[in-house]
Amino acid sequence: MKSLKYIPVLLLSRLPFWLVYILSDISFFLLYYLVRYRTTTVRKNLTASFPGKGISEIKSIEKAFYRHFTDLIFESGKFISISEKAIKRRFQVLNAEVFEDFFKQGRSLIMYTAHYGNWEWLAAIPLSLSHKVLTFYQPLKSAYYEALMKDARERFGAVAVPSKKGYKTVVELGSQGALSLTCIIGDQRPKKNSSRHWIKFLNQDTPFLIGADRIARKTNYPVFFPLIKKTSRGHYTLEFVKVIENPNEATAEEIIERYASILEEAIIETPHLWLWSHNRWKLKREDG
Repeated sequence: MKSLKYIPVLLLSRLPFWLVYILSDISFFLLYYLVRYRTTTVRKNLTASFPGKGISEIKSIEKAFYRHFTDLIFESGKFISISEKAIKRRFQVLNAEVFEDFFKQGRSLIMYTAHYGNWEWLAAIPLSLSHKVLTFYQPLKSAYYEALMKDARERFGAVAVPSKKGYKTVVELGSQGALSLTCIIGDQRPKKNSSRHWIKFLNQDTPFLIGADRIARKTNYPVFFPLIKKTSRGHYTLEFVKVIENPNEATAEEIIERYASILEEAIIETPHLWLWSHNRWKLKREDG
């Protein structure tokens, strides 16, 4: 964050949280009531995912999602300058010892993440672990925002790796004997030309991208899911939930299904914390 070109963003990120949430409230009103940002997609996704819920309950979840979504936007901005002390207080890791136990066994790990809770603050995980943390990401088209987001995600010690170089980087670290935790988002919609596995997820045929599961099987790194809970505004807890300890004993499809089951359970329990504005079900099974 040394470049002068980041000054406008840095100034915004240094606003106190109380003011940030006033701005978030204003943004919620604008996005939901005036701009109607992706409200058709959100309503469609919620209705299809929860066919047993009435329209009043759907609307309640919908509003809660938009309030969380605008909070998330500003909290992501705050991450650019938040102090180590503050992020530890606001984003509490409950069971880091689970990872440390595997590190002591000489085993690296994979964390299969999702657009749930505050996934941007997962970049603070290195503060709670003793070994290297890698985060796979898709490079942005804007060079400015690419550099900004990469710097933000690496400020507490994580290493942001373009997804195309991900597997090679993991293998190289392993060959050097370096222990690591690799974070890979698993709930994106696959592109039409991507390998995918179809499962029933939130009452709908849903394609999941094949990739992280293959890396897990090839390396036999235990796989975990980060269960994030929002305890209050701007405060979260993180618990690592085991997906599978020995991936080479399962098929790639079984790993995806276990991950999806844990994610689905989290979404059903607290639906507004998931990214409903994403057109997750655009791809249909008949598309291949």
